[in-house]
Amino acid sequence: MAQLPLDLGHLPALGREDFLVAASNEAAVKWLERWPDWPRPALALYGPPGSGKTHLAHVFAARVRATGAATVFIDPAALDVAVLPNLVGASRTVVVDEAARAPEQALLHLYNLVAEQRGHLLIVASEPPARWPIALADLRSRLLAAPAVTVNAPDDALLGAVLVKLFADRQVTVAADVIAYLVTRIERSFAAARTAVAALDAAALAEKRAITTPFARRVLKL
Repeated sequence: MAQLPLDLGHLPALGREDFLVAASNEAAVKWLERWPDWPRPALALYGPPGSGKTHLAHVFAARVRATGAATVFIDPAALDVAVLPNLVGASRTVVVDEAARAPEQALLHLYNLVAEQRGHLLIVASEPPARWPIALADLRSRLLAAPAVTVNAPDDALLGAVLVKLFADRQVTVAADVIAYLVTRIERSFAAARTAVAALDAAALAEKRAITTPFARRVLKL
């Protein structure tokens, strides 16, 4: 009888030492490391789903906190003009993930509030603001004036390193041939890597088996 694995979760590492820098994200890393010397109050970080944007935003927030300044992450659904001062508080930087979903009026007021406080706003999205259907002219002009830097999908070397890290986050060690097999067959995204690792870990726990290339082929049907 197969063992039913308990979904106890795992703790993904989000520190700078756990973020893997490669050609696909190097430009974004350099821009974030320039903080607080940005030419505008805002910086746009964009890229495809699973490319590591959110991880990089958390790395940035940790860097800001290390200077003694506060950072707040605001869900775009929570943006409301009336409560913006309470949401921002005394934070030196504000991060809005999936910022293209934010109400335009509230996002404009957030930009203005952060600028008045001599703070900075990191907006994270799948597309650069230039491709957003922004109706509010003042918001559009401000966002288009902000630098926009992309985080691209990972190449083979980075995807392989990420797979190793994801397994390590779960305290699982796999052979190099398994990593090479997965790199050439899964979708080229961090999201696909996370899905594959989670599925293999769960199956290995249930069957009490090591993760090998034949095992990965069978479980993932690749």
